[in-house]
Amino acid sequence: MTVDEAWLKAFPLRPVADAVDALCESWQMLAAVHRPGFNHAKREPELTRALKAHVEQVTGRARGLPGMWATECVHNDIDLETASLSNERRTDIVYGWNNETLGVQLVLEFKKIDRSARSRNAYLGNDGLQRFVTGRYSQGQAVAAMVGILVEARDQVVPLLQQTLTEPERIRTLRVRRLGNGKHFELPSRLFAAAEFDTEHDRDAELALSRNAIRIAHIFLEFSYPIALSAKRARRARPRRVPT
Repeated sequence: MTVDEAWLKAFPLRPVADAVDALCESWQMLAAVHRPGFNHAKREPELTRALKAHVEQVTGRARGLPGMWATECVHNDIDLETASLSNERRTDIVYGWNNETLGVQLVLEFKKIDRSARSRNAYLGNDGLQRFVTGRYSQGQAVAAMVGILVEARDQVVPLLQQTLTEPERIRTLRVRRLGNGKHFELPSRLFAAAEFDTEHDRDAELALSRNAIRIAHIFLEFSYPIALSAKRARRARPRRVPT
C-alpha cells in the first residue's frame, strides 16, 4: 500500500462525502430552472449563500447529516500583544464534522468558470486554488474542494482547465505533486464521486498536516436550463426606458 493509499483509507471520507453529495443534490434542485434568487447571472456569494441555506435546511436535514454548515466565514490572524487583526479572508462554504477523536473542516471555494483564460486564471489564481497552497485556507486540513460553476458547456471548459493546470509554470506556482498514476491530476476523483478529478499540492509545514500536502477535489456544477436562451429572455423582460 502506498503512502497516498494509506492516508486516504484512514481519512473519514464517508461523512464528508455524504455532505458533498447533499450539496450537489441541493445545487441540482436549485439550478433546475431559472429562479429569481438563483440563476447564472447571480454573483458567487449570492449563489453560495442560497446553496448553503438549502443544503442545511432541506437535503442535509432529509439525509440526517451530522455536522454543521457555514458560509462566508471570516478568518483573521491576530497579534497576541496588540490584539490587532490582519490577513482577513472569507471562505465560501465550510462543512464541519467531528467525532470523539477527529475533526474535519471541508472548505469549498466557488468560482464561475467558462472557456476564457481570464476565468481559468481566477479559478487557479490567488483568489482561487492558490489559497489552498500558499494561503491559509484549510490550514491543518488534509482535503478541500474547488467548485467550478459552469456558465459554458463542460466539455468546452474542463479540458482547457486541466491543460492549463499542468503547464510547467502552473505546476511550479501551485506546487502540484505528481500522483501515483504518474500524472499531475487523478481522474476520476479518489475523494468524492461528485468530483471530476483530484490534485495534490505541496504545502508549508505550518499550513499542512504531517504529509505537508493538501489534496483538492475539483467539482463542476451546471445550470440545467439553457443559459443563452435564459439570458435573451431576461433582456426582453427588462422594462424599456421611457424618454424624458
